[in-house]
Amino acid sequence: MAPAPAKPLALTLGEPAGIGPDITIAAWLRRRELALPAFYLLGDEALIAQRARLLGRSFGADVRVAAVSPAEAEAAFTDALPVVATGEHATAAPGKPDASSAPAALASIRRAVGDVRAGLASAVVTNPIAKSVLYRAGFRHPGHTEFLAELASSDSHIPQPVMMLWSPRLAVVPVTIHVSLHDALAQLSSDLIVSTVRIVAAELNSRFGIARPRIAISGLNPHAGEDGSLGHEEQTVIAPALKVLRNEGIDAKGPLPADTMFHEAARETYDCAVCMYHDQALIPIKTVAFDDAVNVTLGLPFIRTSPDHGTAFDIAGTGKANPASLIAALKLASRMAAANN
Repeated sequence: MAPAPAKPLALTLGEPAGIGPDITIAAWLRRRELALPAFYLLGDEALIAQRARLLGRSFGADVRVAAVSPAEAEAAFTDALPVVATGEHATAAPGKPDASSAPAALASIRRAVGDVRAGLASAVVTNPIAKSVLYRAGFRHPGHTEFLAELASSDSHIPQPVMMLWSPRLAVVPVTIHVSLHDALAQLSSDLIVSTVRIVAAELNSRFGIARPRIAISGLNPHAGEDGSLGHEEQTVIAPALKVLRNEGIDAKGPLPADTMFHEAARETYDCAVCMYHDQALIPIKTVAFDDAVNVTLGLPFIRTSPDHGTAFDIAGTGKANPASLIAALKLASRMAAANN
């Protein structure tokens, strides 16, 4: 078993009115049973304490919340859910985002990234955000992934964020991410495929411990273009990228028909499937691993994982939210941080 990371994980609040606080509390209650790595939540202690009292009745357990600094979080974790203040108060009731929601969610993300880059935490784990709420407050990014890339940017380096959805049964990466299908087709290029797969191969090696990652590359069109009769992108865009990657020693095969890549026997032949657009990658993993898939952002100078689901306003505060994906995200972040030490 890999050693535990030296620092706790920094867990963001997510949308305060969503299930982020709920699954955080539910995960903390199972910390001993599941031997979870120590983490602290970045948010408003009063809101978390209020949600803990509400959920305590559903869970049949008392949840103690402790205001701490990052340095105090690991020691506090055994007996209390550690909460590090961000300076932004959150007043949203379960299922009812309000004007405090966006500032609280964004402050939590910024502070988590700052803590990891300052060496106070070993990785960032993010709870779900509500993009519609953020957009109304002026948020200009398509999602978490792109915002994290901005926070990681410097004058000398602008990272390319790569979104991986990982589970023990399947790992997938979309080359184009949070754009319309029309825009995805316009963005797709040999250079983008090459740069994406390079990042995937490097981080499967360095952060997942796979010595020679096997990467399956999908086609774009039905039946991978059927030798050009159903589209030319396999020949003009994807095949040239594969040639570059293979010449660099990367074990990349394709372009493969996307409709035959994801059955059980096919999944045994690769470590990660790289697909051309969002739904081509996410539909299969959400079919085979809906409850325990983890969103991982590759290409950043820090580790970031996240549960692979949304804010679920309809069940926030009820105790019905399933913490399985957050638990998987915490465990994977710890594993990656330990491998990165």
